[in-house]
Amino acid sequence: MDNKTTVYTLMEPKGSKSYRHIYFTCFLVIYSLILFLNIWLSVVIILERALHEPMYIFLCNLCVNYLYGATGFYPKFLHDLILDSYVIPSFMCILQAFVIYSSAMCECTTLAVMAYDRHVAICQPLDYHSKMNKNTCGMLLLFCWTVPFISMFIGVMLLNRLAVCKYHIDKLYCDSWSMVKLSCESVVINNTMALVILLFYICLTALIIVSYIKLIVACKSSLENRRKFWQTCVPHIFSLINCSFTVFFDAMSSRYGSSDAPENMYVVFGLLMIIVPPLFNPLIYVLKLKEVRKRSVKSCINIIK
Repeated sequence: MDNKTTVYTLMEPKGSKSYRHIYFTCFLVIYSLILFLNIWLSVVIILERALHEPMYIFLCNLCVNYLYGATGFYPKFLHDLILDSYVIPSFMCILQAFVIYSSAMCECTTLAVMAYDRHVAICQPLDYHSKMNKNTCGMLLLFCWTVPFISMFIGVMLLNRLAVCKYHIDKLYCDSWSMVKLSCESVVINNTMALVILLFYICLTALIIVSYIKLIVACKSSLENRRKFWQTCVPHIFSLINCSFTVFFDAMSSRYGSSDAPENMYVVFGLLMIIVPPLFNPLIYVLKLKEVRKRSVKSCINIIK
């Protein structure tokens, strides 16, 4: 497989000849909102000393990850819409798949770390500062990025060894499984690796759910714990739901999608993962976390003045 010469074609948005300027405007607005919300929230957390706590540091990491993932899709797609040309060299395709899916994995690991942080804060408040110290936070942040990067690196290495027989990816962006399906060789090893990674993240999601169940049980006996849960854990739960459903739909449509299903359905499923979490999750945190909301409003007032 000569990755320097291979060129893939991507799905052309329906009606792109007539509506590509409308598509461009809509996606440019979405991308601008994603950049604004995540950069704003990250800057507020970095500049406000009162927010230099583990929960907000992990939230800042989540926002940085959303910015990282968004750059994997929006600039390329906006470029394609302008030129009305939906082609991509194989090395760029691999890079795009790496960025988008390592970002999705990093979101899951970060949400797991945030769930652990809330579990310690509510269930073991006296040990919180000793357990969630600078070294622990650093190790957890390293975990958030290392596992996705190693997983995707192994996936890319396995993908790179395959010979390609077809060159059309039936999606608006590149993803690993769509590229694997273009091969004319055995993909048993790739499939096994993908299932191992999927199983790991299913187990991670199960641990997060168990953690929140324990939190709910712990909150029954204390009004203070209920208040903490409502203020700080509810945004995490919404983020987890967003992440789980969007990744699930994307995985199912990529692997088990039927050619008889409407094309628009797969387009929507594919876009959910790169629109919903990076756009709505930061907004949920701003609206729900009192300290973040207060500091954000304060920053807005200072800028206006």
